[in-house]
Amino acid sequence: MNIIEFVSLICLGSFGAGFLGALTGLGGGVVIVPMLTLLFGVDIRLAIGASLISVIATSSGAAAAYVREGFSNIRIGMFLEIATTIGAIVGALMHPKLSTGLLAIIFGIILIYSALISSRPKPDRISGNPDKIATRLRMHGTFPALDGIKEYQVRNVPQGFGLMFIAGTISGLLGIGSGAMKVLAMDQVMRIPFKVSTTTSNFMIGVTAAASAGIYLAEGYIRPGLTMPVMLGVLTGSLVGARVLAKTKTSKLRIVFATVVFILALEMIYNGIVGNI
Repeated sequence: MNIIEFVSLICLGSFGAGFLGALTGLGGGVVIVPMLTLLFGVDIRLAIGASLISVIATSSGAAAAYVREGFSNIRIGMFLEIATTIGAIVGALMHPKLSTGLLAIIFGIILIYSALISSRPKPDRISGNPDKIATRLRMHGTFPALDGIKEYQVRNVPQGFGLMFIAGTISGLLGIGSGAMKVLAMDQVMRIPFKVSTTTSNFMIGVTAAASAGIYLAEGYIRPGLTMPVMLGVLTGSLVGARVLAKTKTSKLRIVFATVVFILALEMIYNGIVGNI
């Protein structure tokens, strides 16, 4: 395989990763890292470095469209980014202390969790009994639904904040957006409608990734020759995915996505155990 074919294949795979990441709110990193390590034989630390930059690109590509459409809640995102940023720095500092095999096993476990979260159908819930902190910070908002504009109120802010720290740590450690944990915190704990949760997650993952990317760059794990085609592919895919999400139901796509991610998870765990990564 020559360099042109290699770059083209990485761009194509990254496009698919960005497209699915934008649709599910998980970010393209959950596909980028196993794709690079299992299909292209890239060292997992370099794959994580490239994934971090692609996560920033995903957020940049999708976030603007989601904010313009009225889905993302910027107040919620900026508040929860405090926790994810601190966690991302902690995760990035932990990263050099772990072996590549252990990183692969941890990544596989997170992938299985992400697959389970993304495969479940999530109806938009409109919650009552708002949290006092959310009221004080004016986190309640509206979002466009198929039958018109709907209002929602935010609950359990402290619990959601704590889960966001964990999500940030996972992001910094594995180079992913940790969208599954973010969506869990906002949708299941804070009772935010699912589309608002996924789009706000996309808004947040870029800042979370940027917090740890500087550490990976200083350690030499971000290589421009690998990162550039990954970033361009993910950015393009996320822009297309953002447009599709606003107009379609994605339940069937979620099942396909979850199946692919689950298979990749098993491969990552196996290769991590036998020492192939």
